[in-house]
Amino acid sequence: MDINEIVVISGKGGTGKTTLVASLVPFLENPVIADCDVDAPDLNILFGETIRESKDFVGLKRAVINEDLCTKCGLCRQKCKFNAISEDIKVSFSKCEGCSVCEYICPTGAIKMKDCVVGQVFNSETEYGPMVHARLIPGEETSGKLVSEVRKTAKALAEKTGRETIIIDGSPGIACNVIASITGVKKTVIVIEPTFSGLHDLEKVHRLVQNFSVDIMIVINKCDLSEDGLNAIENYCKEQDLEIALKIPFNKDIVKSVSERKIPSLENKEFFDGIGFAKFVEWIKKTD
Repeated sequence: MDINEIVVISGKGGTGKTTLVASLVPFLENPVIADCDVDAPDLNILFGETIRESKDFVGLKRAVINEDLCTKCGLCRQKCKFNAISEDIKVSFSKCEGCSVCEYICPTGAIKMKDCVVGQVFNSETEYGPMVHARLIPGEETSGKLVSEVRKTAKALAEKTGRETIIIDGSPGIACNVIASITGVKKTVIVIEPTFSGLHDLEKVHRLVQNFSVDIMIVINKCDLSEDGLNAIENYCKEQDLEIALKIPFNKDIVKSVSERKIPSLENKEFFDGIGFAKFVEWIKKTD
């Protein structure tokens, strides 16, 4: 089955990508919703999900010392490049990178690498369809792998239920979790603010997205924030042949809707009609 996967990303957090995703969802036909912002997931708060299934997610293996076999020789501490083993031969999970050197050199076989749970993946139901989301335990890494698990679970769910659209709230920035959010999608929406730092964010994330064969659309949120910033972003888009699909002026009613856990595009229909939101939705839904 050919699935239309759309990801919404941004160069940094707080640009309004989640608000845009939430506004799109009610206008899509039987979508699967995937929240890939695993470091700070919040679509579930806005949609008020009912969790149907949850599972632990295992990340990197970490060193575990068997105290009964350990002779406190200190060789593992000497060889650890990440300073993850203390003077009293205790492993700091926050520093251990799972390289296995300590396991390899331990003369008594007291150290074993063991799986560690770093987060959870949830399969939930919302008013607008099924949602797959996750939560990374604070301080843990491997967010890219957790994003890939969310993507994999969402696609399997879409195939199982015959749903042809997956709308993805991607991770912000340009790191591995963003790469995992983008890989394999058909369309990428980049949400940006009209500031000079916003321009730099756009340049970085655009360079990243260019490595993928995807259609790109730009959405400028709070487009009336700075005229100079807006002109700079428009000039960059013109130079790079990027289409600006939507400009959203600042509106306190949108902020109010989100704070009340309401969908902005439904609560402020006249405003969204006035900025050409319907045309943007049609582009999102196109499959050719």
